[in-house]
Amino acid sequence: MKSGKKYRSFSEKIERAKKYPMEEAVKLIKENKIAKFDEAVEMHIHLAIDVKKGDQMVRGTIVLPHSVGGSKKIAVITTTKAKDAKEAGADFVYGEELIEKIKSGKFEAFDILVATPEMMPRLAPIAKILGPKGLMPSPKTETVTDKIKEAIGMLKKGKSSFKNDDTGNIHQVIGKISFTEEQIKENVQAFLEVIRKSKPETLKGKYIVSITLCSTMGPGIKVNI
Repeated sequence: MKSGKKYRSFSEKIERAKKYPMEEAVKLIKENKIAKFDEAVEMHIHLAIDVKKGDQMVRGTIVLPHSVGGSKKIAVITTTKAKDAKEAGADFVYGEELIEKIKSGKFEAFDILVATPEMMPRLAPIAKILGPKGLMPSPKTETVTDKIKEAIGMLKKGKSSFKNDDTGNIHQVIGKISFTEEQIKENVQAFLEVIRKSKPETLKGKYIVSITLCSTMGPGIKVNI
């Protein structure tokens, strides 16, 4: 697909060495739709962090001003807040039985697992299963909490988590091509604000190295920081 006529035509309009103003980059993406489906608008940020240092990891959560949508299945594991979880609309509510289900590999598919604090020590034996799947609850992503109703409410509004990969990059969907330019820009600014506030205290000097915007099927556009 990326070698197709539309991709090549769009790519030829981009000056590789140029860093575009955010407004211009967004406009280019919207005017050069490639796929028939509603492509996501992606933001890729390269950070000047040392990924080998645990205290320089960058991770957190955000609720974008304009939700990207996509319903995610939310599971809760708790022995104290089952009623709250059900009332808040969790897709699955479990007690300790979930641990054995996960060990056996026979459990319902869900996208996010929220745990109340008393469950965390019990999840330790299956952390190696949940971790690689991105399902391990963590206080940093606000998926370990006693405030179950509030947590589920925010997740249903589109709260998403982010963290840097092993090359110091953060990848985030910040909109759809069908969004207005203003909606995309507002989402970009909101995400950048959270990233800037997440700068590790031990990191001195430059933090954000580069930012690239692209659509799902389109070429990357470097933007001014």
